[in-house]
Amino acid sequence: MDEGAELSLTIAHVVQRLRGSHLHSQIERQAKECLHQPEIKLESLKEDVRCFLKTSGWEKKLQNAVYRELHVQLPPSHPSAPPEHLKEPLAYMRKAQANWEKRVLKSLNSMSTELEVPLARKRPAVEQKELTNKWNEMGTDESDLSRFRPVYAPKDFLEVLISLRNPNHDNSEDVGPRSHWGLIQVPLNVRDIPQLRRAYSELNLTTGQLGIDDHAHIHPDLFENEYVQIGKKVIVEQDSAAAQQYSRQGCPTGLRADLWALILNSTNQPQDVMHYEQLKAGVIQHDLLIDNLIYKDVKLTASNDDYYFVFEDFLYQVLLCFSRDTAVLEHFKYNSATPPKSYIQGKVGNEECAVVYPPNGVIPFHGFSMYVAPLCFLYNEPSKLYSVFRELYIRHFFRLHSISSSPSGIVSLCLQFEQLLQTHLPQLFYHLRQIGAQPLRIAFKWMVRAFSGYLSTDQLLLLWDRILGYDSLEVVAVLAAAVFAFRAENLMEVTSLASAEAVLADLSTLKVMPLIQVFLFATAI
Repeated sequence: MDEGAELSLTIAHVVQRLRGSHLHSQIERQAKECLHQPEIKLESLKEDVRCFLKTSGWEKKLQNAVYRELHVQLPPSHPSAPPEHLKEPLAYMRKAQANWEKRVLKSLNSMSTELEVPLARKRPAVEQKELTNKWNEMGTDESDLSRFRPVYAPKDFLEVLISLRNPNHDNSEDVGPRSHWGLIQVPLNVRDIPQLRRAYSELNLTTGQLGIDDHAHIHPDLFENEYVQIGKKVIVEQDSAAAQQYSRQGCPTGLRADLWALILNSTNQPQDVMHYEQLKAGVIQHDLLIDNLIYKDVKLTASNDDYYFVFEDFLYQVLLCFSRDTAVLEHFKYNSATPPKSYIQGKVGNEECAVVYPPNGVIPFHGFSMYVAPLCFLYNEPSKLYSVFRELYIRHFFRLHSISSSPSGIVSLCLQFEQLLQTHLPQLFYHLRQIGAQPLRIAFKWMVRAFSGYLSTDQLLLLWDRILGYDSLEVVAVLAAAVFAFRAENLMEVTSLASAEAVLADLSTLKVMPLIQVFLFATAI
């Protein structure tokens, strides 16, 4: 397609997505109401209405909504492209994802059968009242979760990624000194350091960075004060694109919550609060098997974390509501995954009685709650926390646990991590490989959680600033490689996987931005 046709298709796609939305009806209503104002003249009606919408802030809200649509779901590259190509263009990736989904769903159904716990049941009135009363203190409930186990852990998922092969690619052709030594054996294009330097130019050594310059022996007036003033101006302007660009150099602590909400166009309007309350009512009315997996995951992860244990109740509230949110199903149009389905009791095999389970189509795995935990430092209002988390998930985090060829997908991140290490630290990579300590086996758990639970919270939020700023998870792979580079001297002396893991066991003292900067811009190429 030529550029003009592609632009027309994109415009049509965005218009279709926004037509019928709550924002569309609000703007329509405002436009009708302004007709009664004396400054609106019949002879210049169109221009006057447009001018009114601009001065009253509605044009900016529309711009932010369009900006969100362009970032969330890309239109098909060709009008006649089949819908599965929008989900994932490579057939072997689609097949691997479908097989993985069957395995996960089988595990969930087996658990339901073995434990004799139904996938869903309506709570008795007494139980509903009890849950309503303890909604804000669910962490005090000491129910027995010993029978429940996570449906899968990151290491199970890694084994699936390691076994991925492109049937059209002959790996034997590549054997030689430049062949790939890592565990991921699929041919995907991932960026090397020169390309990353161009893409992440704002992270160079001469540009001011939050996470570096605010800690250096520089008078705060030279960088931080001026930078904070610019941040405040961005928030006043309510411009999503400006907030995203600003976030590339880091968000000041006091402004981060507003900037992230602006980037994600998460406005927390009355209808958003109402939606959250409806989800809460759904949790109170029905008990899902998934709920036990959520309780178990929070108990195993966040509740044992020095930073996050205080947010246990928030995590239950957000994750239980998330599991009921059918609006999340929308993201499966561009996610390689397909929402799992189960059957109404006694109707197994009857497709008319198949329902998406859980209602949001996302089966949580071990560590899933750590996608929410850091956000609890930013938002203390459950509905706001919820809407920001949901938007972060459908833009970024779903890619960390689905098999796809996306540059931000977990397969590409793993390959990029391995190629960066092999290219720039070949001796270290070769040494670790020889002693049976493949680097990816250590780094995978960091990447699948976007480092949540491994870095100190202030450093993690600086990393997530850049994920939002660049609209990409690539920086996660870069940081994983940078951690190995930083600990290279100690790693060269280890003799086993266990000792390599011990060297990298504690990342809580690391400063994220100096590591990334040095690895990207001070590495010899």
